[in-house]
Amino acid sequence: MATSEAVRQVLSGALPRLGCFDLSLSNVNGVISVQSGVNNSRKRSSVCAQVHKHSRISQDRRRICAFQARNGVFHGKNYVSRLNSMSCKCQREESLTGATAEDQHRDLLVDNSDKATSIPPNGITSPGINEFEVDQQLKHEEGGFGSNGKPATAGKHKASTQKVRTNSIEDEAWKLLKNSMVYYCNNPVGTIAANNPSSTSTLNYDQVFIRDFIPSGIAFLLKGEYDIVRNFILHTLQLQSWEKTMDCYSPGQGLMPASFKVRTVPLDGDDFATEDVLDPDFGEAAIGRVAPVDSGLWWIILLRAYGKCSGDLSVQERVDVQTGIKMILKLCLADGFDMFPTLLVTDGSCMIDRRMGIHGHPLEIQALFYSALLCAREMLAPEDASADLTRALNNRLVALSFHIREYYWIDMRKLNEIYRYQTEEYSYDAVNKFNIYPDQIPSWLVGFMPSTGGYLIGNLQPAHMDFRFFSLGNLWSIVSSLATLDQSHAILDLIEAKWDELVADMPFKICYPALEGQEWQIITGSDPKNTPWSYHNGGSWPTLLWQLTVACIKLNRPEIAAKAVELAEKRISLDNWPEYYDTKRARFIGKQAQLFQTWSAAGYLVAKLLLANPSAAKNLVNEEDSELANIFSCMISSSPRRKRGWKKQILV
Repeated sequence: MATSEAVRQVLSGALPRLGCFDLSLSNVNGVISVQSGVNNSRKRSSVCAQVHKHSRISQDRRRICAFQARNGVFHGKNYVSRLNSMSCKCQREESLTGATAEDQHRDLLVDNSDKATSIPPNGITSPGINEFEVDQQLKHEEGGFGSNGKPATAGKHKASTQKVRTNSIEDEAWKLLKNSMVYYCNNPVGTIAANNPSSTSTLNYDQVFIRDFIPSGIAFLLKGEYDIVRNFILHTLQLQSWEKTMDCYSPGQGLMPASFKVRTVPLDGDDFATEDVLDPDFGEAAIGRVAPVDSGLWWIILLRAYGKCSGDLSVQERVDVQTGIKMILKLCLADGFDMFPTLLVTDGSCMIDRRMGIHGHPLEIQALFYSALLCAREMLAPEDASADLTRALNNRLVALSFHIREYYWIDMRKLNEIYRYQTEEYSYDAVNKFNIYPDQIPSWLVGFMPSTGGYLIGNLQPAHMDFRFFSLGNLWSIVSSLATLDQSHAILDLIEAKWDELVADMPFKICYPALEGQEWQIITGSDPKNTPWSYHNGGSWPTLLWQLTVACIKLNRPEIAAKAVELAEKRISLDNWPEYYDTKRARFIGKQAQLFQTWSAAGYLVAKLLLANPSAAKNLVNEEDSELANIFSCMISSSPRRKRGWKKQILV
């Protein structure tokens, strides 16, 4: 205990606390200009960014400044006279104790003999320094042997060793998370997707992704480090109004970027000075050129979580933040040709960002949409100008919850009902409203569906039901109360019943089952990254631990999440925090998985923090609105023809 407490104290002070700052930004012609104490006005966003890495040479004591090179890879440059002339002359706050910069950034592990041991710069602790000491102690401990040939105190010693190992994994995860932090004018604004020091090809993993930062942000919130989340929220908000065009076409103004990064460019008119510019990606540079529909929804969810955890409601009350919320809502609530209340999106517009046959109305987007609507309604300032928007929001909540609960839900009873469907029904009283053909029921589903339990299907369109189990959509339907209480418990019942299929050796399958054979060829286009049981096609993603934990705690079933976390702890650190795992049982590290993946560590940390303090989960969940529940009950009991008149009653 003394060791873990010392570790916790040292790590919490490894980085100096950064003060919260007020952004001074102006938007000129769609470009952000940042006042950073420099008399230089430009039509670009001045950014001072540092991705702090640990120096292997402790005596060097030179500041490391990371920036983008031509090949897209971060390279450390010594902070010498050339960088001293950068236009953004923000300086890192020095510790009041007078410690050097390296002393402030260095992580230390303190053992029981009060000797400080430096952590290697590759982001992982030396395996088993403390564990080795414990093992040696066990070998020399007095005690007899039981009838099974093991020491009588083996159980106690094993538990002690496991506790030391668990604390070491948590410390390692925090170190990885903090090493991935990106700085903007000496203030942290996010975490890069992956920080593998041995990798020579970063692709776009050196960017700050909106969806990837969510578990990182929540981990910081639960730890009481609010500044980085506040800065992230405000800076990404400024990017919302950035000019975004692809082939002479511009999407809606409410669209949030998928990611952003910091680039260092020469300063015009000065051969030795440089400036950093913020470079957002709205999908125009993404693989497949798909706009990130989930970014704005996650942004609203994180904004609410920030206010709940920190108690600082001034951020969500700001005029620019209120405007940002409304722009996202207007984009999502815009009228279209669709007859359904669900959001219509293209393939690859969420966490599953490659072609996987989820175009249409995927469950993940609907669950995030519902949660964002509830969060936005809670944060919107009451004013006459927002009356129409609030009314549209409430109407959409009712319609969306009814649609998902009634038509996406499947269990053994519903499956048998679909099996006996009549087709080609034309009437308001039709049972098979979407003209689903019973032959669509896949053979795997009959064996997969337990006698007790059920889940929400992945997608629903005319004459098409996607029966695959999508984890994030189902888990967030529990968190957001999109699923009813009975449905929520049934989803967890199914997870328990199908543990070997959905969890196996590493939590958690992103979807089940994988597309294989000709189906994989047609739906994915023979995607070499989404081969069966890999990546988004049935791969296992450790970051989903945190969504699972929030859902389990909400339903007072934390033992399910604790079992998954314990399973992950056996391998995830030894495997260097992979992005995902391959094969049916998640036996292999993903063939193209990035190591030292930030949200793998962050997802684990959030799960551990919530299991240690379950009451904190209330800041992340949406409780079911009693008024919405009453309206939903009335819609269920009303006749089909009367269902057509519900909207008029609500609008009054």
